[in-house]
Amino acid sequence: MKVAVLGLGYVGFTAACCMASEGHEVIGIDVSQNKVRRILAGHAPIVEPRVQNMLSDGLKAGLITADTAIGAHLDDCDLAIVCVGTPSAADGSHNMGFIADVTHQIATALIADRARPLVVAYRSTFRPGTVEELVLPIFQAVLGGEAEQRVDVVYNPEFLREGSAVEDYFKPPKIVIGTRDSQPNEAMEELNVNIDAQVFVVGYREAEITKFVDNSWHAVKVTFANEVGRACLGLGISARQVHEIFVADTKLNISPYYLRPGGAFGGSCLPKDVRAFQHIAADIGANLPMISNLMTSNEAHKHRLFEYATEGLEKGARVLLAGLAFKAGTDDLRESPNVDLARKLLAAGFDLEILDPGIDASKLVGANLGYAFSQLPVLERLLIDRAHAETNRYDRVIATNATVDGLVLPGAPEIRHIGRLP
Repeated sequence: MKVAVLGLGYVGFTAACCMASEGHEVIGIDVSQNKVRRILAGHAPIVEPRVQNMLSDGLKAGLITADTAIGAHLDDCDLAIVCVGTPSAADGSHNMGFIADVTHQIATALIADRARPLVVAYRSTFRPGTVEELVLPIFQAVLGGEAEQRVDVVYNPEFLREGSAVEDYFKPPKIVIGTRDSQPNEAMEELNVNIDAQVFVVGYREAEITKFVDNSWHAVKVTFANEVGRACLGLGISARQVHEIFVADTKLNISPYYLRPGGAFGGSCLPKDVRAFQHIAADIGANLPMISNLMTSNEAHKHRLFEYATEGLEKGARVLLAGLAFKAGTDDLRESPNVDLARKLLAAGFDLEILDPGIDASKLVGANLGYAFSQLPVLERLLIDRAHAETNRYDRVIATNATVDGLVLPGAPEIRHIGRLP
């Protein structure tokens, strides 16, 4: 198939590379000229295992290209996949401006003489009812009575974890397809023909709520584990051993994922989707006390980790923060709790340096760039390389992930691991 991917962030760019690796012809569309130039020059705009090689192979085979505007690219496409952002608005709801804008662009670009409707699959997370109350009305407003003959809208949430996105694309926990009549869609079946996963074909709203349920549950697990971890710290109990005992019960305690006491939750999905779910609950008058307090508990955990990491340090102490990104092996700083930690360290008067081999401040783009420099304007000055770290003395090393492994540091400073509690 020929597939257009609109929005080349972590989800869109990874999907584009994975589809090209299966022989599909992919055109990526993104408003960022810098991002498009980097892709066309063979440089992945994100740090994620395997995507750089997949991009190189796709460009070489002529299966990947990119542009900043839709233009006539949809004329011969079989499928368009929308992966634009739905960031948090001031009230916690999702900002739907990008969804509305790209939907209008698609509708305007559709030619009248298509042999069959263009399948437009939305992967961006948005509240239940958005397809029926926002997306379809835009298509109908632009295309009039021909809307159903010229476009076939599908909602297809993604389940990609940063750091393992390629593996998750080909081996997802499930495939969810939301359609107008809850019936299978031919283009989506062709796209997923090589993926072995249980498929749920449902209505739009059932598909739309899926990510809210999943991400709120993941946030619940992280929050629960961290509240147990804080109790263990206060009681002098080994949180590591308690975790080991707890997850050994795979019959009743489900699974170990997201349940290890350690770092606060963050990233581009969990915080914004929890906030949006809280907003939805308030909007409909539902009382969800645990979900309503997830963000509060997460903020409390961030502060407790700061206290634990800096315990016994004097103002002005030299501190190395090992790992700034939301996940090791990526450069995603959006709502990373480690960015909050860095801000707290600076505000407390510590002499801070940051080691994260996945981050090059000059290569950050889009929302990632905006978040990084709005939250940590001095980021570029704080980042150091491994050689610098191994030739300078620190009073304390705060390790958020495996970045510290293998480091040989002068003076053997104390290392506090906050990615996992002792």
